[in-house]
Amino acid sequence: MLFGSLEVGLIYAMVALGVMISYRLLDFPDMTADGSFPLGGAVCGLFLYLKYPPAVAMAYGAAAGAMAGMVTAWLYVGLRISKTLSSIIVMLGLYTVNLRVLGLAPFLAGETARPAGSPNLPLLGVRDMFTDFIAADFSNQFFVHCSFALAIAFCCWMLLNIFLSTSLGLALLAAGMNQRMASAQGVNTNAMFFLGMAISNCLIATSGALFVQTQGCVDVSIGIGTVISGLAAVIIGESIFHTRNNWFRSASVIVGSILYRILVGFAIGDGPLRSNGIGPEDLNLITAILVTCALVLPKRLRSWSQRRALRRI
Repeated sequence: MLFGSLEVGLIYAMVALGVMISYRLLDFPDMTADGSFPLGGAVCGLFLYLKYPPAVAMAYGAAAGAMAGMVTAWLYVGLRISKTLSSIIVMLGLYTVNLRVLGLAPFLAGETARPAGSPNLPLLGVRDMFTDFIAADFSNQFFVHCSFALAIAFCCWMLLNIFLSTSLGLALLAAGMNQRMASAQGVNTNAMFFLGMAISNCLIATSGALFVQTQGCVDVSIGIGTVISGLAAVIIGESIFHTRNNWFRSASVIVGSILYRILVGFAIGDGPLRSNGIGPEDLNLITAILVTCALVLPKRLRSWSQRRALRRI
């Protein structure tokens, strides 16, 4: 259970980083993640099914996610639709896109006469990035998955923080903190929203591309609850590690992603809750409770500490 939680937590670390960019850095309540996560997996699965190299397939999946984020930014910047509604529109549209992408793979492989939407795509027997490293008896599967997920999460963390340290990254941070002040300083805030949303959903789609390779299939429903999972990781990480340094802040959300998955693993695994009827079907309810606790408890603890300090005075 711990290995499984660590594996999924590291895979969803890129989701947490992407959600951190949209929600925290850009102040953009982005629901596109529920569509860009399966989009990255669907595009990656499509090219894996067509026997493309795994690195190329993942790159295409990440690029598709970036394009989805730019469409959301265009609806907000170009058409003046509200942030939340723009992301919801793209999320709904991506559901159909994902169905079409998954149905396109058998057609391009010559297995069907015409392209038609499909809710899933099996990847059993398809060469992915883990194939050459997993033993024949699958004894090292969890270790290989965790190692690759850790390496990719570390690279994304490093590249993101290096970018945020550049003048362009600082301009993006300024646009998110105070759009009017950034514009007064000569920052093209519209371009920053395009860039930030592209990076955010590129990370989320990368996570989806990695996730489907660990599962051996792509399903259109894997994106359900992606935003909540990423937000939970961000809130848990920031609640434990109070810092404004971008390097430590982004590292905290990765730790938050792992802790969140461990908590969920304990909640739906074998134990007292399982014996009382709590199971995998209750995952979304458990997630909602964990997010609520992560939002409320830090404030209540700070309030309690302040009251104790006042009583001592």
